[in-house]
Amino acid sequence: MEFTTSLLLTLLGLSLIEPGFGQRGDGDTSEWLTAKEELLKKLEDKLKYVERWQSDVEALEARLNATVDELRGQKAEVEKLNKENEGLKTRLHAAEKEIDGLKRDSGAHRVAFSASLSNFGEIYKGPCTDKTLIFKRIFSNVGDGYDESTGVFTAPVDGLYYFSFSTYGYNTHVMGAMLIKNGIRQISTYDFPSVDGSDSSSNSVVLQLAAGDKLHMELWDDGRVFDNLNGHTTFSGFLVFPLSK
Repeated sequence: MEFTTSLLLTLLGLSLIEPGFGQRGDGDTSEWLTAKEELLKKLEDKLKYVERWQSDVEALEARLNATVDELRGQKAEVEKLNKENEGLKTRLHAAEKEIDGLKRDSGAHRVAFSASLSNFGEIYKGPCTDKTLIFKRIFSNVGDGYDESTGVFTAPVDGLYYFSFSTYGYNTHVMGAMLIKNGIRQISTYDFPSVDGSDSSSNSVVLQLAAGDKLHMELWDDGRVFDNLNGHTTFSGFLVFPLSK
């Protein structure tokens, strides 16, 4: 508003300063003033238009500033979402790698076996000097961990393994057997000679093994077990899950 008033007064002053202004007659002066009044009115109308235009420009500038602020806020939000998205991608990639590793482990390390002592007829094993029990009738041997020629199971990978066995025998001798890991007894079954006709027993265990560890079943001193195709004396095991070093 101050700018408009100053502009109007300036234009008015310039319009009054003309050559010969002081030598005009009354008639000329009246006509001159009328013309100047009309000029001033036109100037006022134009100034009002300029004021409205200036007001519109200021409103537009305010809207533009608001839009800029909004865009800055949206940009910051987009940057935040991009960071969160990168974090999600990283976690997803790690999860996919872990799943792939588990798939490889489960696919590459399938180990299970089950066998009984007799693969034909009847077998009385023991007492004897070589007390290792060799289970000849193979029901399954996935991963080839069990050696049917020696009776020894060799762990192919580090992991937790489940083993179970059953023994059967008559009352003339000690009945039972021991699970031996790397030369050390782990668990066993045992029955003294008794007046009853026969005895049977079983046991099981979960062991943590390193790759290359060896296990086998062994008779007690003066022990004896019996088996036939009914599968009374058995030895089984499988890998529960591998363990990484």
